[in-house]
Amino acid sequence: MEIIETNVQNTENEVDNLGFKSIIDLLEKFSDEQTCIDHLESLRWNGQVISPYDPTSKVYKCKGNKYRCKNTGQYFNVKTRTIFEDTKIPLRKWFMALYVFSSHKKGISSHQLAKDIDVTQKTAWFILHRLRYAFDHPNFKKELSNHVEADETYMGGEGKNKHKDKKIKGTQGRSTKDKTPVFGLMERGGNLIAQKVSNTRKKTLQPIIFANVKEDSTLSTDEWKAYIGLNKKYDHLIVNHSAKEYVNGMAHTNDLECFWSHLKRGVDGIYHWISTEHLQSYVDEFSLRFNTRKISTNERFDLILGNVIGRLTYKDLIANE
Repeated sequence: MEIIETNVQNTENEVDNLGFKSIIDLLEKFSDEQTCIDHLESLRWNGQVISPYDPTSKVYKCKGNKYRCKNTGQYFNVKTRTIFEDTKIPLRKWFMALYVFSSHKKGISSHQLAKDIDVTQKTAWFILHRLRYAFDHPNFKKELSNHVEADETYMGGEGKNKHKDKKIKGTQGRSTKDKTPVFGLMERGGNLIAQKVSNTRKKTLQPIIFANVKEDSTLSTDEWKAYIGLNKKYDHLIVNHSAKEYVNGMAHTNDLECFWSHLKRGVDGIYHWISTEHLQSYVDEFSLRFNTRKISTNERFDLILGNVIGRLTYKDLIANE
């Protein structure tokens, strides 16, 4: 392969910095594969190409959007070691998938995406899971403070709505026999952190709170016994849901419960059913859309594209199924 004798660490990509507000704008901005590659290079390297094999190495630009790492002698491109590595699908289709997936408030099903970008349903399903992999963004894992709400919900549907052949005895209340708990923390007016948990006991929930909520913050919860003792580190406010009390002064978990409602309606309306193995990916999907509610579609698009490092293979994706 011919090497162009220039050090690309001293070059800059000239990329159109105009944003977009609609899918028409998106298609006009990314009119071909090269404009997509240029945009991804700008986000990933910002004119300073770094070798994924040796970050300290000098890098040479080659033909065909490829680069060569001087220290290792290996060739790479902007897709190497990202969710796009080895994909045969044009980046233009990936960008369109990311746009509709991130901007639609409740997501998009793999069947619908397959029709929209002309791929098979299996391919669309894999594309969406790779994008969800990028949705697990470190920017929204920062410590929460000020006034934080803590609450838990259960995914899996109510037993009373199930066919008698699928009903399981003893699933009332907080049973996890046929439901999976998800625990959430939300800073009022700020970000939320939500994660799948094995149970809602004190020894499970409180370490998550301690790891994510700044000490001496105000913390609102319901009366669940797992929250007993939090007043030692926080200004702990309690609302008694069992007594049909939903607001007690500043104490309530209504903001977080609104997110739970949105999550469940999205799952019911778009995905209909999700497996326990992939539940966290869907929680990350809805969490990122909530956490980016105050920024533009274009900013959200670039934020996710800037977090595509790491590869998710189909084998790894289905390993636990």
